[in-house]
Amino acid sequence: MKNYEKNYLILILLHIGIGVLIYIIPTFSKIYSFLIIIFGLYYVIKTQNKNNEVLYVSAYIVGSEVLLRMTDGSPNYEFSKYGVIVFVFVGMFYSGFSKNAIPYWIFLLLLIPGLIIGTQSLNLETIDIRKTLSFNISGSLCLGLASLYCYNRKFTKVEIDNLLFLMALPILACTVYLILYTPNLKTVITSTGSNFDTTGGFGPNQVSTALGLGMFVFFSRLLNNSKNKFYFIINLVIAVTMTFRGLITFSRGGMITGFVMVLILIFLKYIGSSNKEKLRLNYLIGFSIVLFTSVWIYTEIITNGLISKRYENKDALGRKKDSNFSGREDLALFEWNTFLKNPFLGVGVAKATELRTEEIGTVIASHNEITRLLAEHGSLGIIILIILFFTPIFLYIDNKENIYLLCFVMFWLLTINHAAMRTAAPSFVYALSLLKIKDDNEN
Repeated sequence: MKNYEKNYLILILLHIGIGVLIYIIPTFSKIYSFLIIIFGLYYVIKTQNKNNEVLYVSAYIVGSEVLLRMTDGSPNYEFSKYGVIVFVFVGMFYSGFSKNAIPYWIFLLLLIPGLIIGTQSLNLETIDIRKTLSFNISGSLCLGLASLYCYNRKFTKVEIDNLLFLMALPILACTVYLILYTPNLKTVITSTGSNFDTTGGFGPNQVSTALGLGMFVFFSRLLNNSKNKFYFIINLVIAVTMTFRGLITFSRGGMITGFVMVLILIFLKYIGSSNKEKLRLNYLIGFSIVLFTSVWIYTEIITNGLISKRYENKDALGRKKDSNFSGREDLALFEWNTFLKNPFLGVGVAKATELRTEEIGTVIASHNEITRLLAEHGSLGIIILIILFFTPIFLYIDNKENIYLLCFVMFWLLTINHAAMRTAAPSFVYALSLLKIKDDNEN
């Protein structure tokens, strides 16, 4: 892991090849998921997790999730969340966990009443209770266990950059697959709705989330890890490509989240830099503004002006849409009202979705983890949100070396507001905010 920099180009080309191979031979996606687990377990067992290898493997699993779902490569829909949970347990076996991670023990315990109520209140005649509960609780469980492992665990700046790079590599493979899937964009972009044709036929919301995260990682490498012009150009090309592909998903949440993370990183980098470094950053910021403006203009041309209408919340004819959030506010309002009716312990895990289905006749899962927690866990959900938000903020007081901490928390917070915890990404990235970052030369 320490010497992967000299193989940087090989890793990039390898994952470009993986994207091409999955497109040409779709069944390779299943082989790919199998290889991730086999080599991941081999790697961790061989090293006995001496350098937190479980986090590197988990990061790679998280990065591959959308590609595997998109191409039917996952052995199970929740493969990535379960994968992270398994590797975190392996990491705890070898390396233990912090005894001070009390907030996350409390968090996990607070989930139990909602689970019990859910088992008692759900209609067993219409659902598979095991699958329903596991689908609704797996994200929270993944977050809690990953947080227990990461809490105040020491990591160097180089190691966190390496980990993010590994997470972004499968997203690069996904980007290549998407390019091959829709070579002629003008024929498939005809409206301002989220576009399944530009996202491999898979959920635009999840694809946008992955691409926004990948864009952030490669932009961060422009700031921190481009040691020469060669690396700078590679990182630049990939960041721009992911930005463009993310925009043409027409799913706004993931890209807005990615851009917010970039702005936070630039701000923190700038205020922590010397005058000489600030001069370099000024040039880079100016260049980035011109570059991303150019990407936006190019996207406008390719989409015949539809992309600007999308972000202005207009239809293809330029008419303002009734809903600013594609109807998600109605789902959130239903869950808020459910919380008001059941403020103490809520209606139980997965019950809010069942109640909504009974009311409107269609199964629509929540897009907002915050209102879902309130509806299903009641006042305990409020305590859960307080723990999750304020714990990393308090840690930041003594952990300012973790320049990504606020970016990670913001990714979690914004993502769960538009995509709930559909993927493992918000859970795992949140946990990374709890790492104790030290200088590379520090023992």
